Amino acid sequence: MLVLGIESSCDETGVALFDSEHNALLSHALHTQMAMHAEYGGVVPELASRDHIRRLVPLTNECLHKADKTYADIQAIGYTQGPGLGGALLTGAAFANALAFALNIPVIEVHHLEGHLLSPFLSEKNIRFPFLALLVSGGHTQIMAVEAVGKYTLLGESIDDAAGEAFDKTAKLLGLPYPGGAKLSQLAELGKDGAFEFPRPMINSGDFQMSFSGLKTAVLTCVKKQGERLPESTRNDICRAFQVAVVDVLYSKVKAALKHTGLTQLVVAGGVGANAALRAKLKTLNAEVFFPKHEWCTDNGAMIAYAAAQHLDKAHQAGGFTVKPRWALNMAFDAA
Repeated sequence: MLVLGIESSCDETGVALFDSEHNALLSHALHTQMAMHAEYGGVVPELASRDHIRRLVPLTNECLHKADKTYADIQAIGYTQGPGLGGALLTGAAFANALAFALNIPVIEVHHLEGHLLSPFLSEKNIRFPFLALLVSGGHTQIMAVEAVGKYTLLGESIDDAAGEAFDKTAKLLGLPYPGGAKLSQLAELGKDGAFEFPRPMINSGDFQMSFSGLKTAVLTCVKKQGERLPESTRNDICRAFQVAVVDVLYSKVKAALKHTGLTQLVVAGGVGANAALRAKLKTLNAEVFFPKHEWCTDNGAMIAYAAAQHLDKAHQAGGFTVKPRWALNMAFDAA
């Protein structure tokens, strides 16, 4: 079955075509709103929604052209129902349902985090169920035990800021341009080890819960102590110390979760999964570790099309629809 995937949960518009019969991604197209939101120092929901509306049709046409397909070839449409920005989600949901209604084909609602969790399958054929998953992005940081598609047990998560959110907020207080998380990671490579020492929140909590807001506050306190003018070398050292602290917490929690569950494979997904320092540290674990290709770390339509193809049994007639800006992954399937 040829599945069209639509992603519009935040500030990327993603479209993709996936052939479920041959388990093959045929094409994908992505537009990022990064430059548009940079002027405001963060995502502006109304602007994000308006831009999704402008991009969905051209990106869909681009995907069809790349795959040498037509609208008549599409057999089902999967779209992100949540979590995410309400208005942004509505644009993708409305487009998907309207197109499906016009083509008389079914739709499949997709959980955004499941898309991320399954994204490594787009390029990696050696992942086996069950496995441990670390979902680490700008909006979520969670450790999941994955028994099969649709069978997810939440073991622990951040009780406040997600790791990616902490990266971006820390970058902003250091004066780095939006989006600052990736830039902070680059500067961390230039910093010296041991120049600063920041706390590792909840690293010894005895469970799999995490916290990153206090770490961000510790950086703010450190920056204030340096005075008004922060030398580049000092800034780089702070970036390195911050990144090391975040990576240490994630590594410690994942290591404990692997031991607790007895699982031997770890799948890392989400935007922070592209972080080189985190990848290097997790590779030292006594486990097989799988990462998505860098192009699948950010929000994209390919992961939504793939996830939808795993739930063809849930396809239904297009019509009235809702979105779920707040939607826990494990609760989504517990309730099914």
